[in-house]
Amino acid sequence: MNSAKKPHRTLARRRLGGLLAGAAGLLLLLAQTGDALARPLKVGTSGGPVADIMNFAAERARQQDLDVQVVEFSDWVTPNEALANGDIDTNLFQHIPFLNAAIKARGYKLTPVAPTYVLPVGLFSNKVTSFDQVPENATVAIANDPVNGARGLQLLQKVGLIALKPGVADAATILDITSNPKSLRFRELEAAQLPRALDDVVLGQVSISYLMLSGGDPEKALIADGFGDPHYALQFVVRTDRKDDPEIAKFIAVYRSPEVKEYIGRKYGKFFVPVW
Repeated sequence: MNSAKKPHRTLARRRLGGLLAGAAGLLLLLAQTGDALARPLKVGTSGGPVADIMNFAAERARQQDLDVQVVEFSDWVTPNEALANGDIDTNLFQHIPFLNAAIKARGYKLTPVAPTYVLPVGLFSNKVTSFDQVPENATVAIANDPVNGARGLQLLQKVGLIALKPGVADAATILDITSNPKSLRFRELEAAQLPRALDDVVLGQVSISYLMLSGGDPEKALIADGFGDPHYALQFVVRTDRKDDPEIAKFIAVYRSPEVKEYIGRKYGKFFVPVW
């Protein structure tokens, strides 16, 4: 009698075990989903005013129940690496020419999804107040990254200190200089180091953002570019497989709101020009 019931008991135990395992698996899945939903949207950016504006927008987003974590980077290489690796969800620090150069060099699958504002680059000096005062053999500092170094060279060409090969535009390097009547010498540095180099060189190309971060006065630019030029508008960039992500789109809509635009204009005036 007892022996006849054993198979039924065994089967019941197996079914119960299967149900418990299934329930445990469902609970684990729900817990993982809950964790994923609870994670903040991580937005990478550079420091100074760029981060300040981002933090202002992030606070507006939190008021709309969108948790945003701002991740600041001290260089212009790591933000794209972090985005490509999935460590952050989107970044805002670069214009399309810079992004295209990074994609070409490193094969990133990244896509720009929304322009924000134009961040000018200028030529500054702690030693001269006009370009005709630049002496022979003067040292000039420019950015060492593709495209932004070209911006510095194009500014130098615009004021007549050098000439470049026709048509090089964003691809210009010091190898493309065809005329250098004052025999200028060039020092190529990371963008973040350029404000500190102004005491050591006659002229320096400096991003307005890094200049402000270092306490410099953007009004002292001898010449600057990019005011309102959408070619140099900083872009929200995402991994290509997330270009239609609704959470990222929601934050971008908060960022590109009249409230954030008013904040930019009130705090940074002509030096940060929104293009939305």
